[in-house]
Amino acid sequence: MGITVFIADDQAMVRQGFGALLSAQQDISVVGDAPNGRLAVDEVLRLRPDVVLMDVRMPEMNGLEAAERILSASSGTPIRVLMLTTFDIDDYVYEALRVGASGFLLKDAPAEELVRAVRVVAAGEALLAPSVTRRLIADVTSRRAARRPESAQLAALTPREREVLELIARGLSNTEIADTLFVAEQTVKTHVGKVLSKLHLRDRAQAVVLAYETGVVTPA
Repeated sequence: MGITVFIADDQAMVRQGFGALLSAQQDISVVGDAPNGRLAVDEVLRLRPDVVLMDVRMPEMNGLEAAERILSASSGTPIRVLMLTTFDIDDYVYEALRVGASGFLLKDAPAEELVRAVRVVAAGEALLAPSVTRRLIADVTSRRAARRPESAQLAALTPREREVLELIARGLSNTEIADTLFVAEQTVKTHVGKVLSKLHLRDRAQAVVLAYETGVVTPA
């Protein structure tokens, strides 16, 4: 059936432009859109798309609250939420990652990056790999005054699992991690699954946030 996408943005031109671009892909179909967060929640839970492109700031209900409601209410096949934002990245977007959003993308990103982002998120490779995303995550986390101390959860990780967590946080894909550690990609997938399970995390995005918060990695 391919990847189904829902677009939530208060700007009609953004909805139409992104919709036309994504609908032109053979493996992607846009099943709906909404101009505000409240309507987006209702429609997403009704349509259950694979990926939701969610604007950070919208009327009636902002993107963070809408994403949190969608992610907390979804069951069965996961709905992935990809936050859309402009250049003013701030803690608001960071909080979206904490509640389970799969990552974020700048609205002025090249067309091919948007398409790739949808495919990556739909495949479960949460948190986008482009270096700009890693830099923005690092910038946001470096401005947070307080960090949580390492939790007992982290102590449950083996040395190799902790190493994998660090590489995830640095933005590496499974293939890149496999090359770095000189192991098979399937082995990396197993390690990633164990990391998420032991830390009780939804996906790689939350793993990155936790890694920065606890000091497993620090912004360069």
